[in-house]
Amino acid sequence: MPPPNREAIRAFARGLGFDVVRFARAESSSSVQENLRAFVADGIYGDMQWMAANADRRADPQVLWPEAKTAIVVGLNYGPTEADLAPAPADSGVISVYARNNDYHDVIKKKLKQLAIWLAENTGADVKLFVDTAPVMEKPLAETAGAGWQGKHTNLVSREFGSWLFLGEVLTTLELEPDAAETDHCGACRRCLDVCPTGAFIGPYKLDARRCVSYLTIEHKGPIPRELRPLLGNRIYGCDDCLAVCPWNKFAQAGREAAFMPRAALNGPKLADLSRLDDAGFRALFAKSPIKRIGRARFVRNVLIAIGNSGETTLASAAQERLRDESPLVRGAAVWALSRLAPALFARLRGEYAPGEADDGAREEWAAGT
Repeated sequence: MPPPNREAIRAFARGLGFDVVRFARAESSSSVQENLRAFVADGIYGDMQWMAANADRRADPQVLWPEAKTAIVVGLNYGPTEADLAPAPADSGVISVYARNNDYHDVIKKKLKQLAIWLAENTGADVKLFVDTAPVMEKPLAETAGAGWQGKHTNLVSREFGSWLFLGEVLTTLELEPDAAETDHCGACRRCLDVCPTGAFIGPYKLDARRCVSYLTIEHKGPIPRELRPLLGNRIYGCDDCLAVCPWNKFAQAGREAAFMPRAALNGPKLADLSRLDDAGFRALFAKSPIKRIGRARFVRNVLIAIGNSGETTLASAAQERLRDESPLVRGAAVWALSRLAPALFARLRGEYAPGEADDGAREEWAAGT
């Protein structure tokens, strides 16, 4: 039996549930490599030191794996419904739609393993798979493969699925004919740039990660900069704003993968309940979710920022409960939230709760007040 060709590979991958299966050469253009070098040189990647540490390998799959000939790029649609994108009440948190159920890394990796094993067994080729967990620039590869283009918000846009595609890749030593690359269809539109709540876009196609809500609530490990906190609103994990306003979403479809269907507990969860999660409760609630990766302290920090932005004075007690939390990060966010919601109570408690020199989590917050 002859080894499988592109269409056989495409059919097998679609049988695993992938909505997009495209092929590209396992290499990056000089412009892609230069864009990454410029991003690193500008220092706008914040805490994501791995961007600089692995820049050479990230810039070109040939540096990562010189024997690779072909990149098989797959996409899995997670398109939300209108209800999924509806605003949440001020006393509830907003979680990015991609994180309201199982971790996409785990879901896609399981499918990619099946594809990689099948490919290796039927061709004898070597394979390596990636799901946003290794130094592979997946969006430029996806554009080269024709799966979509990198929009002005720097995310992939598909003419068929809008802004709602999870990506994964199989690099292989098998040489396959590449698909035609996609071209940019953003035109003069700048909706994604203008909607950003924190003004994170330096310009079209250029994002300052240090101001991005997704970066601040997920990647950033320390206190969120004070001047940016009010701009986060009640977003407690990620942000969908720049994705949701893209006009190409008029062609998008609701996702079919059961593992990505929003869990009721993560659709507009109450901030007060989330603020009271201990480590065990956090792990139980987010056992299969990507949210588990940031840990309880960072997550509750985000929740307290949302509480401080809520304008709901009834939530002041939830902030007060966290003033003696074991985490300095949480204590600092609790002080800020309390100062916003109940200035009089904050002033009265200032002397009682004011931390000593060893408490770096709340000392500056108590001093700053409102």
